[in-house]
Amino acid sequence: MEYYNNILEVIGNTPMVKLNRITKDIPALVLAKVETYNPGNSIKDRMALKMIEDAEKQGKLKPGYTIIEGTSGNTGMGLAIAAVIKGYKTIFTSTDKQSKEKFDALRAFGAEVVVCPTNVDPEDPRSYYSVSSRLEAETPNSWKANQYDNPSNASAHYEQTAPEIWKQTEGKITHLVCGVGTGGTISGIGKYLKEKNPKIQVLGVDTYGSVFKKYKETGIFDKNEIYPYITEGIGEDFLPKNVDFNVIDHFEKVTDKDAAIMTRRITREEGIFVGNSAGSAMAGLLQMKDRFKKGDVVVVIFHDHGSRYLGKMFNDEWMRDRGFLTNDKITAQQLIEGHKDKPLVTVKESDTVHEAVSVMRKYNISQVPVKNAGGESFVGSLNDTEVFKKLIDNPKLGEKKVAEIVQAPFPYVNAESSIEEVSQLITPQNHAVLVKDLMGEVHIITRQDIVEALC
Repeated sequence: MEYYNNILEVIGNTPMVKLNRITKDIPALVLAKVETYNPGNSIKDRMALKMIEDAEKQGKLKPGYTIIEGTSGNTGMGLAIAAVIKGYKTIFTSTDKQSKEKFDALRAFGAEVVVCPTNVDPEDPRSYYSVSSRLEAETPNSWKANQYDNPSNASAHYEQTAPEIWKQTEGKITHLVCGVGTGGTISGIGKYLKEKNPKIQVLGVDTYGSVFKKYKETGIFDKNEIYPYITEGIGEDFLPKNVDFNVIDHFEKVTDKDAAIMTRRITREEGIFVGNSAGSAMAGLLQMKDRFKKGDVVVVIFHDHGSRYLGKMFNDEWMRDRGFLTNDKITAQQLIEGHKDKPLVTVKESDTVHEAVSVMRKYNISQVPVKNAGGESFVGSLNDTEVFKKLIDNPKLGEKKVAEIVQAPFPYVNAESSIEEVSQLITPQNHAVLVKDLMGEVHIITRQDIVEALC
């Protein structure tokens, strides 16, 4: 029988996958090391287990202890999985910019999560670094993993990830592209690869708002470089000991927008569901494409899974709110997002005008589709302006049937029709359009839906 003794034995030996569409203009062979195949769906499982096992060997972590760590989510997940198997409690601190899905995942493994503000200095007592240190001091029998300065972080990748990459590329790798956060991944892999072949280029991807790139190029720690950013998993506002600047040949900065858009592109164009760190790494790789030539073998690290970012980079509304989808085609399907869960309000041609007006007043709507007496099909429409005019001319009209004042039915549009196509159909004579969603339900699109989508 083939089986593993526990889930920790599954960590590592992740696949290498050739990228094709996004990299079609790059002459080199570009391979992704897809770390989502680890049980915690990220590369951090490797170093989390290594830090725990080394601490156990050193006597720093003993049965019944509580593991404490400041994490953006993925390291916490790796620690939490190992803690379940080994019987430790866990407390994690993180920042309020991280996705809710990460916190929910940590709590699913029984961890306690303390959310701290993002926009404070590392030394600030409210920062997630400081809070984790305070919790360690206040919690009896506790151990802080300290992924930023713990040498076991980089060692895990020197001992495991790098040899896998070397073997999978048959030693032909020429460039490593990797996002830099704690520094353990790129420094551990880079050190091993340069020992094998000093000509291999180790390229780090940084984000605007982080200090790494300028420090590498000038040796100056410039606090003016630090400001809040959206990108998760890379960049820092201090210098972790695990970042080996001697191993990293170059830093490439990537904007929040480019990282977020690329995160979505990887899934849609390569079919690999990965997170924001991978998006950053790929965006940086494309920015550095002039460094790569035919015959080169470029390995990019895909750090974690896209499921961590369903409420953020993979959410159209979140992306649009931040101006990341300004050039994205808005469709009729997207125009109904705000009310697609609500049933369509209609009246029948057999209803009285008074009943129809009561329905419009109840739901605070200006126009309403009209169905036939049996309710099977749409036969017309009403709008409050025309109804108002007719009632002024004939106050007794309220007792008449809707069929006597019904206007032309609203036109239908396809769910994939563009906002431009929809807007052309909404005129002074026609106040709305109807659209059938993918489930077959009919919804109304009004001028107000279009205004809200554009503002």
